[in-house]
Amino acid sequence: MFFKKRQDATDISALVECVANFFGMPQQTVNGWFMQDGGQLSLNLPFACASRHQALRDALNNLDGGDKVQIRQNVAFGGDAKRGHRGIRNLLAVASGKGGVGKSTTTVNLALALRREGARVGILDADIYGPSIPLMLGNADMQPQSSDNRHMQPLQAHGLVANSIGYLVPADDAAVWRGPMASKALQQLLNETLWPQLDYLLIDMPPGTGDIQLTLAQQIPVCGALVVTTPQNIALADAQKAIAMFNKVNVPVLGVLENMSYHQCEQCGHKEFLFAQGGGEQISQQNAVPLLGHIPLDIHIREYTDAGKALIVEKPDSPISQAYAQAARALAMQLYQSGLNCVQAIDIG
Repeated sequence: MFFKKRQDATDISALVECVANFFGMPQQTVNGWFMQDGGQLSLNLPFACASRHQALRDALNNLDGGDKVQIRQNVAFGGDAKRGHRGIRNLLAVASGKGGVGKSTTTVNLALALRREGARVGILDADIYGPSIPLMLGNADMQPQSSDNRHMQPLQAHGLVANSIGYLVPADDAAVWRGPMASKALQQLLNETLWPQLDYLLIDMPPGTGDIQLTLAQQIPVCGALVVTTPQNIALADAQKAIAMFNKVNVPVLGVLENMSYHQCEQCGHKEFLFAQGGGEQISQQNAVPLLGHIPLDIHIREYTDAGKALIVEKPDSPISQAYAQAARALAMQLYQSGLNCVQAIDIG
């Protein structure tokens, strides 16, 4: 997907093998990440993983010529090569099929984690009836600005850009709309927002498998979907419905993320599985999709999202932040792998 002409002046097989082992990728795929331009050898990583660059650098330094490799990160374009929204490299749906499993909280924290991994990230709040992204980003009292009364500037918070019906409707009011009107509002939020250049736009889906979900899956060029669940059977049943819906409309399910997996005592370290155990593994195996991580049930997640603060920004080394970071890297890599069999767009940026 990087179309600069290669000059095979140097044997890079050992370097390719090192990087392939580091990321668990086929060597044939990794070979395309290396570019030689005269005497300069560069490695272009096509997914967000900035926190792993130093460890990769250390691994390469042990090889002949590895210390001269320039590591860059250039997130690959995903989805249909002819799709619109060329400035957004990847559109990703975050769904659950059920309310109350922490999908919106997961969306915000994954977005923050992807930003810490060096990506340009935005959030589209597709939950027309119950928008919560503005509150979680701490800017619920703001409204998008427009210079032409047709297009909106997305709002910024914690290094992210976002738009939501929650910025446009008073907090104490309700969007009492029928399905077609809500679906039209979603399309307007996407198409009439002046999004900047983004590597990832995370779309926070409403629960269920109705009009809005079908509109997004069929009319918005999403590259894939992440399904959030909790371990108990009632959540798994609805997560299965969400996976089935995406399969029917040919949207790749990139994986499952298990939220509220366990509670760990801060005093003794004991883990208690309040909502059963193994649900994420079960639905992952049942649908042959990866389990991208386990997020514990922790009071700090609730405290920071209720206050509109960014836990991952303020406490990047905490176990919670590390859990989100690991899940975000796994998601970015899975999204890239999912697109390898698709026709790729020419990379011009």
